[in-house]
Amino acid sequence: KILTYDSVEISFDGDAVVHDVSFSLTPGEILGVVGGSGSGKSTLIKAAMGLLGSGGLVTRGDIWDIGQNILEISEKEKRKIRGAGIGMIFQDAGASLCPIRTIGDQIYESMRAHKKVSRNEAKDRAMELFEKLNFKDSQRVWDSYPFELSGGMNQRVGIAISMLMNPPILLADEPTSALDVSVQRQVVRGMLKLRELFGTAIIIVTHDIGVVRAMAD
Repeated sequence: KILTYDSVEISFDGDAVVHDVSFSLTPGEILGVVGGSGSGKSTLIKAAMGLLGSGGLVTRGDIWDIGQNILEISEKEKRKIRGAGIGMIFQDAGASLCPIRTIGDQIYESMRAHKKVSRNEAKDRAMELFEKLNFKDSQRVWDSYPFELSGGMNQRVGIAISMLMNPPILLADEPTSALDVSVQRQVVRGMLKLRELFGTAIIIVTHDIGVVRAMAD
């Protein structure tokens, strides 16, 4: 097992909102977490990334990532896990892109945060991944600012960026909910391709049962 939640309770400002949740993820597995709006799905996976915000806290239980308890490690150690150990795709990955810098600049910077890499190496790695994810015009995407790309393309770029460090686990928080149906299909196909290519384990959080049916084991 590469990720295990053991009787996890999550509280905000002292009020427990997620109660006694346990599950585990095995390498290459796709696990769907389904529920209505406000049921705590996103909160659950943000806890593994240490992204609950100022009032949020895991008040009971443990979250284990490949043998270490994520809740007991320092912020510096957590930063190492984020991106390299666990990738994250947000509901609106496009919105988490910086509007005034090119996609290429942002990719180079996100890779450089984890390892020494030249701009050319970063570009080669990104181009290879873009091709595998069936991007039509990889060079144009690399050179573009986010506002020059469609919302669906930005979402696909967000997924690619989360995979650049090849993390064994990918947490996807409503990755298709802001997209129209044809783009949703491309995003789902892209994520299934990641598992096929890299053996990535994925937790997909969604209220869309069709997406879960298409993806989850």
